[in-house]
Amino acid sequence: MNAVHIRSAEKALSVGTWLIVFGAMLFSVLTVTPLMAKHTADAWDWTAPILPLVVDAAVVIVVKLDDVLARLGGHGGRWPVVLRWMTGLMTLALNTADSALKKDLVGMSVHAVAPLLLIVTAETGLAYRRAIARAVSALEATQKAEREERDQAAREREERARTEAREEREHAERLAREQRDHEANLAREQAEREERQRREEREARERSEAAEREARERREREHEQRERERETRERQARERAEAEQRERAQAVERERRERVERAERERAALLNRGPAESKLPEDEARRIVAAAFMASLPVRQAAELSGWSVGWVSSRYAEHREPDAGQRAGLAIASQ
Repeated sequence: MNAVHIRSAEKALSVGTWLIVFGAMLFSVLTVTPLMAKHTADAWDWTAPILPLVVDAAVVIVVKLDDVLARLGGHGGRWPVVLRWMTGLMTLALNTADSALKKDLVGMSVHAVAPLLLIVTAETGLAYRRAIARAVSALEATQKAEREERDQAAREREERARTEAREEREHAERLAREQRDHEANLAREQAEREERQRREEREARERSEAAEREARERREREHEQRERERETRERQARERAEAEQRERAQAVERERRERVERAERERAALLNRGPAESKLPEDEARRIVAAAFMASLPVRQAAELSGWSVGWVSSRYAEHREPDAGQRAGLAIASQ
């Protein structure tokens, strides 16, 4: 048996099942509709075909889904079985109810044929489909195993051919590699000789450059040493000049302080002499007036110290109030 035979058997089973289903549905509608019309209000007689159609629709759903599940190799569980048997028993009850109410056993038997045939056909079709699915699975497994064996044999042949080709290729590659290795050894020896020669030349050049660099560095160090010595001498000369300048500035400042202190002492000595007994010489009187002016003494007291008149002393104070005159008076006192 091949796939064509299996598809032919499945087609025959499917066509036969659906013929029985539609025949049973038509017979059920024709049988149950008058019964429903008798037990329905006159205004609702038109609803009599609804119940058989609903029950038959459930039968169609059960048969179709069982067909699909059987083809897929699945199982719907408990509820599809309940629905299948419930729809079958409902169809049987509805078809035999009228004859049962009339107590007509022959009519019950005749009307039970289609529902029973539908129930048995549904169960048998399901069993056939599952058996066909198992057979198809087994056939596919067998064909798969045969294909795998053929594929394995083909792979083994290909593997042997590849192995032989690889061995030949490896042999040729080994010969070529040995030839390349020999040529590479010759080239490497030549390259080593050339590299050794270049290395010797480079070492000689590096020694020469090192000697030149050492001489240049020595000259640079000597130049830097001379520069440092020159900078040191310049710094020392600069430091000596700065020290001498500081010493001169200190000497000038010290001399200035000494002149100021000497002028202060002389001024104090002039002012501490007391009133003059007679009119002092003009130079001495001028020094006393200048000292009194610097000490901010009154004109009268300066006149008493110098022995000159108040007017003359006032004229001298006026002269000292002028900037140039004041500076000249201070210098005159300091020079004295």
